[in-house]
Amino acid sequence: MRHPHRAGRGRTAAAVLALLLLLAGCSAAGRERGGPVTLRFQSLAWQQESVAVNKELVKEWNATHPDVKVEYVQGSWDSVHDQLLTSFEGGEAPDVIHDASDDLADFAYGGYLADLTGLLPAALESAIPRRSWQAATFGGGVYGVPFLQEPRVLIADRARLRSARVRIPTPEHPWSWPEFRRIAKRLSGPGRYGVAWPLKEPVSATLNLSLSAGGRLFHRGADGRVSVGFGAGDAVVPRTVHDQVAVDHSAPASTLGSGGSDTLPGFFGGRYAMVPLGFSYRQQIAQQAPEGFDWQVLPAPAGAGGLTQGVSPQTLSVAADCPHKKEAAEFIGFLLRPGNMVRLALGDWMLPTGTEALKDPALHTAKNGWATGTALAAHLRPAPAQSVRGYPEWKDKVATPAFQEYYSGSIGLAGLRERLERDGNLVLARYQR
Repeated sequence: MRHPHRAGRGRTAAAVLALLLLLAGCSAAGRERGGPVTLRFQSLAWQQESVAVNKELVKEWNATHPDVKVEYVQGSWDSVHDQLLTSFEGGEAPDVIHDASDDLADFAYGGYLADLTGLLPAALESAIPRRSWQAATFGGGVYGVPFLQEPRVLIADRARLRSARVRIPTPEHPWSWPEFRRIAKRLSGPGRYGVAWPLKEPVSATLNLSLSAGGRLFHRGADGRVSVGFGAGDAVVPRTVHDQVAVDHSAPASTLGSGGSDTLPGFFGGRYAMVPLGFSYRQQIAQQAPEGFDWQVLPAPAGAGGLTQGVSPQTLSVAADCPHKKEAAEFIGFLLRPGNMVRLALGDWMLPTGTEALKDPALHTAKNGWATGTALAAHLRPAPAQSVRGYPEWKDKVATPAFQEYYSGSIGLAGLRERLERDGNLVLARYQR
């Protein structure tokens, strides 16, 4: 399941220390000259299916590569940024690193990750579209292999939509943002809402969906410097959410501070007709939905940018300090062969980035909405903030409180624009001196 399910980059010292001790205890003998190579692969898989697939692939590699042994190390999305930073600075980083592209910029620019240019198998390089590679490219170097991605979709109560006799959107004929607003209002009534927006982390959801409306919040000048400019396209999605809550009353204010999982009881209970969620939430829904509950996956609304969405793919990287970069790259090539990439995608209920993997019949079945999500793959682009230095601070200190205040009605659209631009540019300027 996708990393937005992580609770945040917590600083859990005990967990980090325990993991570092585990990493430090991994076989140093395998690194001695003349002996077999030992690689430490830190995986962030956390669901049972996903962990099983990752461990199976490691076992298959070890069975066919006696001279390059891979040791599986379990990491956690909740603490990965701080854990990696500590391990990099302490010289105890894992060799092969599972992360997400929106977490790589500072590590790449800081010299902690290896540039994979020229190291990866040619078949893997050609299998992944250029637009996906851009998500892990910083300063001309490639610092990760993007392999899993997920669009944001609408999870809908089929019975509610059918009874309201609304047009059902498809990837070929999606709703526009104004149509989505009208339909959400039509689906609402006393004690019931057309949509629930779980925006505990409002920035990535808003920015990524805004690409569909032509949003382009970050602007890079000829000198390479990035500035924030909140234009008309950037306003479409936040204004839609705001007006659904405050004007139409087709969305409850109570879910704005919630995570996606928090909205599911209300969805199952008929309180919400639709919930915008990451594609991988389907697994929770399939497991937790009451017997007989009929749900379906719909594409997110489209605007001037069509169905375009920003995504931060999961990535595999190699530590700069790894003494066996060639072998580490070969292991990544094995993990991400088309068939294996499909196995990883199915285990995480996400989409593979590889064009050949995306053709697999298992990803084109109507069951659980796989076909709808796969049809959106060609429209996915790197998240707007992907290569912006200082983005984590901008997000935490400026954008998150600004969007929360706007969605709650504390400030208007002009106030949101001022906060994002004025305060945001002050933050970004410090990283571009």
